[in-house]
Amino acid sequence: MTTRTIRAPRPVEIAIVVRDKVMLGIVHGLTDLFRITDDLSRVRLGVDAPVVRLSHFADTGAGGIMRTFDTVPDAITVTGAAIQPDMPSVIIIPPCETAALGIETDRKWSDWLTARHAAGAVLGSICGGTFLLAQTGLLDGRRATTHLICAPDLATMFPTVQVDFDALLTEEDDLITVGGVMAWTDLGLVVVRRLLGAVAMMETARFMMIDPPGREQRFYSTFSPEMGHGDAAILKTQRHLHARGPLKASVTDMAGWSGLELRTFARRFHGATGLRPNEYHQRLRIEKAREMLETTTTPINQVAYDVGYCDPGSFRLTFSKLMGLSPRDYRKRFGHAAGLQP
Repeated sequence: MTTRTIRAPRPVEIAIVVRDKVMLGIVHGLTDLFRITDDLSRVRLGVDAPVVRLSHFADTGAGGIMRTFDTVPDAITVTGAAIQPDMPSVIIIPPCETAALGIETDRKWSDWLTARHAAGAVLGSICGGTFLLAQTGLLDGRRATTHLICAPDLATMFPTVQVDFDALLTEEDDLITVGGVMAWTDLGLVVVRRLLGAVAMMETARFMMIDPPGREQRFYSTFSPEMGHGDAAILKTQRHLHARGPLKASVTDMAGWSGLELRTFARRFHGATGLRPNEYHQRLRIEKAREMLETTTTPINQVAYDVGYCDPGSFRLTFSKLMGLSPRDYRKRFGHAAGLQP
């Protein structure tokens, strides 16, 4: 049996899963990103032939899951009398609309993805797309992320998956996950780096004016404490803390507001909010510091004092630990006031 290839140098293929109610903005954005990569790479390499082949796969019903879009439609291999389409090197699973977590009622997509993975494809998921990837079982015992709002659901529905609530991106040899709707840019650049190298990735990032991978979800998270737990005594203390803002408060003060004995208060507070009283108050102070860094030009040392820290060094360490960025770097990235100074 003879094999011949109908075209010149073989481009790497990246496939996008297009399910019902998929977020089309992400599909189109990735399509544009990879086309830009292809254009820039051709110029840099001095070649006319495609470097990247981008395809969309959809469930066509009776025809099964097939390509419905292809930037290099003649990229096929003829083996004897049979025509065999090339298999994608990477398959990307975008999220569906926000009302759906991405779980499929049957295993058609799961089985298709599992088969492609077994054939050597790297699988990547974006935001809620991680739920479909988890449904394949391939994430069992593996680290993964999704949108921080959906992460608790992912952890509950798939307890064998090691859900990283803070990570914007998790990357292994064969599986990549990103959290957040706009993290499709991070996944796209990681895929470019893997297939075409760091030069192609940075070239694409510069052209699109987007940050290369390296962000974390906690840069964007806000402190949203649990207030619907039903414990009236603890809720009373929470309301006192929120009304006082960053003003100093001891655990003894907090217990007094609740009307509970100190040890009982500490136990019930942790059970209701998931945080110890001092941790809760610390989060409130850091949240206030974030607001000041974003909207004012107040010097960072003064921000530390204003949110209740006597030692600016301790404030910087705590802020960096919780937010993943130093106060200075946070202000550079998210500050809205003109001419912000460190």
